[in-house]
Amino acid sequence: MATTKRTTKPPPPPAAEPAPCKPCGGTGSVAITVRVGRKHRPVGKQDGFCLNCFGSGTDPDA
Repeated sequence: MATTKRTTKPPPPPAAEPAPCKPCGGTGSVAITVRVGRKHRPVGKQDGFCLNCFGSGTDPDA
């Protein structure tokens, strides 16, 4: 009986983690200035939706 040697492929490398979005830092939200009054004076900030990554937190250009 002839024996054959089996060769196995090395396991594939782990998937690279996507880069975080630069404007939001990977959180998916950014600070938006709240303006009030006729002169539109800034009174504070609130969380807003990141328009670069659409809230996913990953860099779309990567």
